[in-house]
Amino acid sequence: MKRLIECVPNFSEGRDPSKVDAIVAAMSSVPGVYVLDREMDADHNRCVITLAGEPDAVAEAALLGTGKAMELIDLTKHTGAHPRVGATDVLPFIPIAGVTIEDCVALARRVGHEIWKRYRIPVFFYEAAATRPDRVNLENVRRGQFEGLGEEMKHNLDRQPDVGEPKVHPTAGVTVVGARKFLIAYNVNLNTSDVGIANKIAKAIRYSSGGLRYVKSMGVELKARGLAQVSINLTDFEQTPMHRVYAMVKREAERYGVMPVGSEIVGLIPKKAIEMAADFFLQLEDFSPAQVFENKLEAALSGVPMEAEKSGKLAGLARPFLDAVASPAATPGGGSVSAFAGALAAALGQMVAGLSRKKNSQAGYAEQLSAALDEMRRIADELTEAIDRDAASYDAVMAAFKLPHGDAQETQQREEAIQGATQGAAEVPMKVATRAVELFERLGQLEGIAAASMRSDLQVARLMAEAGARGALANVEINLEALTDAAYVASMRMKISALRERLGNATRATRA
Repeated sequence: MKRLIECVPNFSEGRDPSKVDAIVAAMSSVPGVYVLDREMDADHNRCVITLAGEPDAVAEAALLGTGKAMELIDLTKHTGAHPRVGATDVLPFIPIAGVTIEDCVALARRVGHEIWKRYRIPVFFYEAAATRPDRVNLENVRRGQFEGLGEEMKHNLDRQPDVGEPKVHPTAGVTVVGARKFLIAYNVNLNTSDVGIANKIAKAIRYSSGGLRYVKSMGVELKARGLAQVSINLTDFEQTPMHRVYAMVKREAERYGVMPVGSEIVGLIPKKAIEMAADFFLQLEDFSPAQVFENKLEAALSGVPMEAEKSGKLAGLARPFLDAVASPAATPGGGSVSAFAGALAAALGQMVAGLSRKKNSQAGYAEQLSAALDEMRRIADELTEAIDRDAASYDAVMAAFKLPHGDAQETQQREEAIQGATQGAAEVPMKVATRAVELFERLGQLEGIAAASMRSDLQVARLMAEAGARGALANVEINLEALTDAAYVASMRMKISALRERLGNATRATRA
């Protein structure tokens, strides 16, 4: 599989197209790098560029863009609505294909050190690449902006960079480098110029203030348009979908007598996010991504069917996985089957919620059923991915056992590799078990709002979720037996006990 990553550098220039052109040209000069999008905003005085390609090529393009931004952007003369600490303000790396988030963390760390080496710009690491918990959140790193950070770095040890000297570059500031999942930059414009209202709405919806998980937001004044804006970053659109954020912004705006007059996407957005929004707002009956022309065409060209047609092909699609499980090979095994059981439970939950919300008898629960449908879809996707992750984690253990162990050093390295891989093989089913228990609980909550005709399907879904959870926990336990880190083992056993207790409580609550 080809290895692909995305990089979305944010530069503190949104008013001079010639400067942005020069930055893009520098990045485009690297073979194998594709500039997919560029967005400029004069009010924010910021541009967002989207790159994609092989990891090493994208890393070099990001470095060249950082160097060109240093030449062209002077933060001492920069003003704009958006907070900033650097000419190249933020530099995130995102895994797309054949690359893990851990790979992107390693790449971010390498790029951060290279930025200091080439350009003497100090670097902070954030999100998955953060070296300290208080730097995971970008707003903590960017607090005080270029001017305030420059002063604090002189005397506050907590504000000193991860790489480089404790002082900002005189014109380019600092650069914040990280690794994260796909982020959607989404703004909602209000029919008021009162930025105070936008700030109140932003506070209500962002997670750090008690709002929606995976949402970061702030109020911004769009002086050129005479509007206030709620500027939003969605760090996990599958768990907190874009349409739910818009609905909450609209509801909060009504409290202040205002309303959205439009919204905008900055940069690119996954097609799935749009499909989810269309399904939610239009309440499409029996909607499937296979109904999207481009999806169907891509599947036809690749030769991989998107979904089973209603023509007796279901068994044919299931057979490859069944044959793989039945084969005389260690993977896929019980861990993958447990994840598959959980994914089937979530898929059944989607069916129950989707059909129930179409019935007149359940019209009063339409919004709750739509929310459940979103959640079931997210869990199904996560558990489906875990099928392969579980097999890969076991293969990693086997690879560690095959390492040489002739002398003392090799033996120690082999043992460390075995222990590390075995911990990984325990972590994957633990995540599966956690999601399956959440699913079991959520399916139980559906019983009160789902159509009566769906009762047997819901019961089957709960049985499958429970099987997935208990099977995954069994896989965690068998891996713990091989681990020597007593503290880690004790911590994992406590988690196992807590999950089993939740299963029992959820079962009793349903029976009551």
